[in-house]
Amino acid sequence: MKVFITKRIPEIGIHLLENAGLEIFIPEHENLSQEEWLSYCKSNDVILSVGSEFKYDKDFFNECPNIKAIALYSVGFDHVDIQEANQRNIPIGNTPDVLSKATSDVAFLLMQSVARRAAYNFEKVKSGNWGDFDPLHALGQELYGKTLGIFGLGRIGFEMAKKSKVAFDMDIIYHNRHRSEEAENELGAKYVSFEELIAQSDVLSIHANFKPEQKELFNKSVFEKMKENAIFVNTARGGFHNQKDLYDALTERKIWGAGLDVTNPEPIFKEDPILGLSNVCVLPHIGSATIEARSGMAKLAAENLIAFSKREKMPTCANPEIYSRNS
Repeated sequence: MKVFITKRIPEIGIHLLENAGLEIFIPEHENLSQEEWLSYCKSNDVILSVGSEFKYDKDFFNECPNIKAIALYSVGFDHVDIQEANQRNIPIGNTPDVLSKATSDVAFLLMQSVARRAAYNFEKVKSGNWGDFDPLHALGQELYGKTLGIFGLGRIGFEMAKKSKVAFDMDIIYHNRHRSEEAENELGAKYVSFEELIAQSDVLSIHANFKPEQKELFNKSVFEKMKENAIFVNTARGGFHNQKDLYDALTERKIWGAGLDVTNPEPIFKEDPILGLSNVCVLPHIGSATIEARSGMAKLAAENLIAFSKREKMPTCANPEIYSRNS
């Protein structure tokens, strides 16, 4: 079985695939054009897909009927048409859990960085504009005893809530498709409606899987209903928020600050005015950027393809229903 790996991954994944007897192809350069990517897809049997710049939609599956499975090097799978994959019995692997701690670390970092205006003050130091002591300039806010609202309380959201509870004794509220008994029992988390979430949160952190119907869910009307001291944190997908509306909410003081590891669009334009605000911290989508997390992702992505090559169920599959349907 021939495996197309769209970008180089940590060696543990490559070694696992090679030891399983799979034939691997990795392009010499990584900035592939659409035509190059499609050409490589047509020449291989399965794909280990790194990044989300290419879409696995109906047109792709029509052009590449040879593809039998896709292992994503990510938790999210919003760049894959799952319904189309199901119709063609193509399993889609993903990499949950192994990056939960690392990604929640970044959400926790952003929350604190925004609360204390860390990015703004660092820029002051770099520019030599430290200045004299001013008791009223660019003050931050403390997080102790505040309310953390989690939108999408899966493993990453749970880790973020746990850190915030232990470090700052924050009250945890959440909105989810399903109740989380674990969060309610261990953290005293309270399930609330979406309207209650946006109205009660001092910090609102997004950790849900993105779906097309949630595009720009966090927009002007939502920001206007949030607290004036609220910090908005997004480490999930940039598509969740309308970036202009977020900028307006920040400059009009509808909300207090924002921490983003994902932007809309992504990558963000360097001219985007949101980057000039003192109450904003933006990172370049580094949620999983640790040695441990990226190695775990490589291992899991490889294990998904190895299982497929043995006609076994992928250990972590975004569309497991195809197995029950075919059993």
